[in-house]
Amino acid sequence: MGNTDKFEMIANIYDTPERIQIAKVSSDAIRNYLVDAKSKHAIDFGCGTGLVGMNLLDEFRSMLFLDTSPNMIHQIKQKITDLNIQNTDTLCFDFEKESLTDLHADYIFMAQVLLHIDDVELILSRLFDVLHEGGRLLIVDFIKNEKIVSEMVHNGFNPGELADVMTKIGYRDIQFNTFYTGNKIFMGHDATMFILDSIKG
Repeated sequence: MGNTDKFEMIANIYDTPERIQIAKVSSDAIRNYLVDAKSKHAIDFGCGTGLVGMNLLDEFRSMLFLDTSPNMIHQIKQKITDLNIQNTDTLCFDFEKESLTDLHADYIFMAQVLLHIDDVELILSRLFDVLHEGGRLLIVDFIKNEKIVSEMVHNGFNPGELADVMTKIGYRDIQFNTFYTGNKIFMGHDATMFILDSIKG
């Protein structure tokens, strides 16, 4: 996945007050879209240090923290051990390089992950394959901002255009809302965040 090298370097200093706050509003937004999730299995895709997923542990039967960065996975493993959490697992894996045929989930959520991914359609297709029939993919990310020019990340997304790509893959009942606007939260720029909910059907 994109920018793994960068995340490797910052894993042990990643949990800043700003990131913890963004993770809280993101996990609150995700929680609003969960339906009968207590018996369901979830994947925190591109979990980083698990800031979002840790807030949602009680909502699911189990959760897999998945990231491409070994150092990020090390951080979340430490948290799981320190807090003696039982219903979790971790996996270091890069879906941009290959797919996993034996991995399945009822819910996948990804918070500020898609903007780091080069081939968005490829990843969304591979996650579609991971979801059980009727499973849900929840995406939290930034609304497109033309002022941001970066070779490292996408400059956000137009949720409607994203929905068109996802419809082509086979996702249905796609809905999205903006839920948070913050100062200088995206590459030093003010930004608005959206959540997109979709079902494999």
